Amino acid sequence: SMNHTTVVEFVLLGLADSRHLEITFFLFLGIAYVLILLGNISVISITLLNNFLQTPMYYFLRNFALLEITFTSTFLPSTLYSLLTESKTISLPGCFLQMLFFYCLGTCTLFHMAVMSLDRYVAICHPLHYTAIMSSRFCLQLILTCWALSFFLMFPPTIMTVQLPFCGPNVMNHFYCDASLLLQLSCTDTGFIEELMFIILIIILPGTLAVTAVSYGCIIVTVLHIPSSAGRKKAFSTCSAHLIVVTVFYSTCIYRYIRPAQRGGQDSDKILSLFFSVLTQTLNPYIYSLRNRQVKQALKERILKFSGSLRQM
Repeated sequence: SMNHTTVVEFVLLGLADSRHLEITFFLFLGIAYVLILLGNISVISITLLNNFLQTPMYYFLRNFALLEITFTSTFLPSTLYSLLTESKTISLPGCFLQMLFFYCLGTCTLFHMAVMSLDRYVAICHPLHYTAIMSSRFCLQLILTCWALSFFLMFPPTIMTVQLPFCGPNVMNHFYCDASLLLQLSCTDTGFIEELMFIILIIILPGTLAVTAVSYGCIIVTVLHIPSSAGRKKAFSTCSAHLIVVTVFYSTCIYRYIRPAQRGGQDSDKILSLFFSVLTQTLNPYIYSLRNRQVKQALKERILKFSGSLRQM
């Protein structure tokens, strides 16, 4: 019978094959993780503590920050640990859990980006109706829909992958449990799961990208009609920063996951995965939130208050 699974763990080759490179990656990713945590925790605490930051935009940014922390925490701590200790194995349950969270939270990130671009679209293109449309109840519904849709779409293929028999090959050329590589390791036909994954990605990636692109398209058209050049400049600087993040994130995601005939496992795949899973996540809090004038102001006040209370001690 195919049921007796001999594989009890998987081997993740990780990012580097020499000790020197491993230490380099460890330092680079360690700094990135600290920046991700610092940036996002700042965003969460500032938007929670300041009354004038209780608008929908900051509500979404706060949720996005929380999502960023959880998403990167599904694979960065384990990657750092294996780079430091050179232990390259991961248990079956560990691998499946990591895969489930990675794909669910990654998908949720895409939905969040779409929702945030919609929010900006309503704010800039329909300012008079903004508070009516973006009620706190509607914002909550949007966020819950993002989470629900992500799990609803990603749960079936993940669960099907978990139930596959693995009876021998167990080495993945990656730094986290990647679905496409797991499917290659199984000793049965995985065609159906691969097709399902492909269909889901074809729905998610171009779908959320379309929402984001159309939103920013409308924003740009509206901004071009702003009479004052200062106002135009400000709106463009915000949008262009967002667009850079969106472009890097989507282009690497699409290139990594929607390349027919190209199965994963190359070294280039790992570097691409680093781009959308680490680099954009590191930049996000600084580009989306901490560049923002009101957030900067609130942060400054907090730091001054904090240093003031330290002096009194």
